[in-house]
Amino acid sequence: MNQLKMVSLEMLVPQDHRYRKFKQVWDFKFADQKLNKLKKDNPNEGYGLPVLFRCLLLQFLEDLSDRELEIFLQENTAAKWFCGFDLTDSTPDHTVFTKTRKRIGTYLISRLFEQLKVQLRAKGYMNEVFTFVDASHLIAKAALWEERDKVIQQKYETLNNSNISKVSSDKDAKIGCKGGNKFWYGFKKHISVDMQSGMINKVAITPANITDAQGFKHVCPQQGAVYADKGYCTKPAVLSAKRKGIHLCAIKKNNMNGKNHDLDRYYTHIRSPYERVFSHTNKRVRYKGIVKNQFAAFMEAMCFNLKRMLVLAEITIG
Repeated sequence: MNQLKMVSLEMLVPQDHRYRKFKQVWDFKFADQKLNKLKKDNPNEGYGLPVLFRCLLLQFLEDLSDRELEIFLQENTAAKWFCGFDLTDSTPDHTVFTKTRKRIGTYLISRLFEQLKVQLRAKGYMNEVFTFVDASHLIAKAALWEERDKVIQQKYETLNNSNISKVSSDKDAKIGCKGGNKFWYGFKKHISVDMQSGMINKVAITPANITDAQGFKHVCPQQGAVYADKGYCTKPAVLSAKRKGIHLCAIKKNNMNGKNHDLDRYYTHIRSPYERVFSHTNKRVRYKGIVKNQFAAFMEAMCFNLKRMLVLAEITIG
């Protein structure tokens, strides 16, 4: 004899699932309020931007492509629960996610990132007393072989940053150089990390030819001391620190006056634990252009902070 058993989606998600913990830490009321203001212009009727934003959050939490996210939402009950779907609800196809990212935009996602930081500060996870700053390279979604051939056809002598935007499919990408022998084509990600918690305070995407010191103004904290490597000992970073009134603890280059090897070794020792923030990041961009990749950088930073929060919570409980 067959028996019918009623099962709800709430019952299928374990109580200790990390998606539940994310919702306990992040109050989505502010995000939902801001996203619902775009409701009148929302082309994705039936889902709503708050639901689709949670879908995008899972995309970056699990490092999924749009097509992979479509399948993930169809098959994963915890994902359905986190986003607000019922067990039998249809979930979005991959074309919806591109429209959603464009609709939310970089400005609004930056507001949501800031609000998450406010909530984490209120819970004692973050502050800006001591900050670690660094930058890493991001390789563009475009090869240079076709660009090189186009340059030859147009009778340019070399392919460089003055002409690459004329022939490249990604107009924002540039050729970057580090140490005089490491070159890449794409962008640079600048990040400031709170040294109390290891969480990301600020993140900015620039063309690859922007130096670390020039990009420092985008991630410079409002207070405290900043620990940085040799890329931040030059004038642009020093001026940015002076404007904000912060103390810049940057390692000096060997040929600079006032070089103190003992002090620089101390700075290196202080900075080393926070290099892990960069060791786990993808070195290839998802999209073309600064705007789309800045959106991705904010989403990745939010996800990193949520994951880091779970680690800190376990340490506190332990």
